[in-house]
Amino acid sequence: MNLETLAIHAGRPPDSATGAVTPPIFLSTTFERDIDGSYPQGYHYIRDNNPNRTMLERCLAALEGGEAAAAFASGSAATASIFQALAPGDHTIAPQDAYSGTGTLLRSMFIPWGLQVTFVDMTDLEQVQQAIQPNTKLIWVETPSNPLLKVTDIQKIAAIAHHAGALCVCDNTWATPVLQQPFQQKADLVVHSTTKYFGGHSDVMGGVVIAQQPSNFFQRIRQIQVSGGAIAAPFDCWLVLRGVQTLPYRMRGHCHNAMQIAEFLSQHSAIDTVHYPGLLTHPGYPIAAQQMIGGFGGMLSVQVKGGRTNAFAVAAKVKIFTRATSLGGVESLIEHRASIEGAATKTPENLLRLSIGLEHIDDLIADLTQALE
Repeated sequence: MNLETLAIHAGRPPDSATGAVTPPIFLSTTFERDIDGSYPQGYHYIRDNNPNRTMLERCLAALEGGEAAAAFASGSAATASIFQALAPGDHTIAPQDAYSGTGTLLRSMFIPWGLQVTFVDMTDLEQVQQAIQPNTKLIWVETPSNPLLKVTDIQKIAAIAHHAGALCVCDNTWATPVLQQPFQQKADLVVHSTTKYFGGHSDVMGGVVIAQQPSNFFQRIRQIQVSGGAIAAPFDCWLVLRGVQTLPYRMRGHCHNAMQIAEFLSQHSAIDTVHYPGLLTHPGYPIAAQQMIGGFGGMLSVQVKGGRTNAFAVAAKVKIFTRATSLGGVESLIEHRASIEGAATKTPENLLRLSIGLEHIDDLIADLTQALE
């Protein structure tokens, strides 16, 4: 079944009680037991399971080509569950360039807890190989990376991980399964912030961990989901499931607009560097062209000539772009990333991160043109 069809139908049959095509929202926190003490409908308490969460998990697992999924209240909660499923003393390898919240989780919570972490340039396979230790249990991949859009070869990293007896986990938030399917590249787990492209409208927060196949490690993640209680609420699951229906077509628009903006900015005299894997000049283009299907995503970053001051000046002048954090919505966003990440950031001070929305491309280019004057 093709992705467009899965996005509309996977996990969401018509409601058996009413025939409703759009699923209802099940807000109940508890469910009735039968007289023999059983739960004939399969639901007993909201922290354990809920019909809306079941539908969302089945849908997202199908989109990624996995067999099981666990939906969380946020992308960070989903990420934390994976590291928490490891044990103190285990070693993980993580990318130097990645969503800052992932690094914050590792440094502030899991390293003090006893997890050993080595940060490397994940695009350098030799660095990754040299970082392997006897107790390495997991290698974390984020591609394209946030905010420099570095491209990592998932299949080669997975091979290194599996040779060491470790798992390969891929954060696929920026690409989505429309553009990149890590399980086909031999990854073991995929994580998403469903807040972003899955939801697609900047109105819901969530996260998900998807397993290629059920395993003891995934069962630990499921136990953390249920026992820890950082679950996705029924209405949030309903909103994400609604957003997923248009995901394949939205991603085409995001990719189309982002490519044209990247090409425009790469020729602009006020721009020093454009980070977008769809450009032939991008160092990760050869891998991206093989690994990403149908497009290179809706995210790009630019480094403005003149440093931090000029970068802030450009962001101050936009009229259609909104100065805001996050990404993946229908509206275009722009932000000075280093000031968001804080004092420990390694992001260049002249870098602006752009989430390219679905406005008309001519209007977006005109807005950037006047802002760069």
